[in-house]
Amino acid sequence: MLRAEIVSVGDELLKGLRINTNAAFMASALAGIGIPVDRIVTCSDIDADMAAVFSESLQRADIVLVTGGLGPTGDDRTLSSVQRLLGRGLELNRESYLNLEERMTRLGREISPALHGQAMVIEGSRVMVNTKGTAAGMIIDCGEPFRNHHLVLMPGVPSEMKAMMELDVIPFFARHSTSFIQHTPVKTFGIGESTLSEMIAEIEGTLPDGTTLAYLPHAAGVNLTISTIGSTDEEVERQNSAVVEAILQRAGQFVYATGETTLEAALGERLGRRGLKVAVAESCTGGLVASRLTDVPGASAWFLQGFVVYSNQAKERALGVPGALIERWGAVSEEVARAMASGALERSGADLAVATTGIAGPSGGTAEKPVGTLCLAIAEKNSGEVRSKMLRMHGDRELNKLRFSEAALRELWEALPSR
Repeated sequence: MLRAEIVSVGDELLKGLRINTNAAFMASALAGIGIPVDRIVTCSDIDADMAAVFSESLQRADIVLVTGGLGPTGDDRTLSSVQRLLGRGLELNRESYLNLEERMTRLGREISPALHGQAMVIEGSRVMVNTKGTAAGMIIDCGEPFRNHHLVLMPGVPSEMKAMMELDVIPFFARHSTSFIQHTPVKTFGIGESTLSEMIAEIEGTLPDGTTLAYLPHAAGVNLTISTIGSTDEEVERQNSAVVEAILQRAGQFVYATGETTLEAALGERLGRRGLKVAVAESCTGGLVASRLTDVPGASAWFLQGFVVYSNQAKERALGVPGALIERWGAVSEEVARAMASGALERSGADLAVATTGIAGPSGGTAEKPVGTLCLAIAEKNSGEVRSKMLRMHGDRELNKLRFSEAALRELWEALPSR
């Protein structure tokens, strides 16, 4: 079984100036051809540091993928580091040079000495022409000192790296891979990590060889990923599906999807299947619930209207919430949330309406209604029911708003039977 490591080069990554999205893409792409990634490392632009990391990774991994440090500026030192590590020279790759020449001609520019270096590659490399930029990529057999393990050099620009992965790296190593990997996400809501762990402890303790289970907590809940690796596609799928099914048997009431989908997308699919339309009335979430719902392609089939009524006057004018109700119970109350949901349902003509009113913070809380208080309501056209609840969240303003929106989507989900 081939195994890989990923090295991301760049001081900007270590300083937190840029988020490393490249590593996640590469790991996912390699998993698709049955090659697991054992380690992901970020290192500085210093030659000695890079050489040490490359050497260490090559001793362990069959494939070491490197991004960054191939540009034309002084801090791009990946090539010189690899030269010293392998004791090889540089050579001009004609195809890469012609690609560079064509690109510069289109831009009306000359090929400067610095840009000329973008077509220089390590001797003996399998060259990857950069279809999205200037720096050539390389797949290098590192020879006997590193047990013929491969070093893959790619630019750090995500679009350039992705093109090389798809056009060259994945096809090249797919021919040599003898394994299969399947990752199945299990998306949950309304349950904490420790409670979920207790619920599926017996399953986790009897996982078949080659299968692992990872907990992925996030701001609004926790998801699971069930990963299986094996020698045949059929066996991997059978083992993976068996574990997923066992989890559904134990914790299915908290699962909204088994796959790469969002709660809003799963909710939209359920609304569309039942031919229902939804409206939202938002105070504390400021339009976030509507934004998340309309992020889903095709949302116009089931999302009808959104009201952002942040002030008391807006609640009264746009939704008909009685001023006396606000005066008596306060804007953050189940009574006002129910009136908001009813008003949104009536004015929009939707089948369902959800309303949010709360205190996101950092100020505005009281002893009775502290920061993080959320009042939710759901109004249903067919039944005439209006239900409400009060919840308490803990976080800063941004996190509270996200959790408030998640709670609103959960409330909509639970109002819709799966049939």
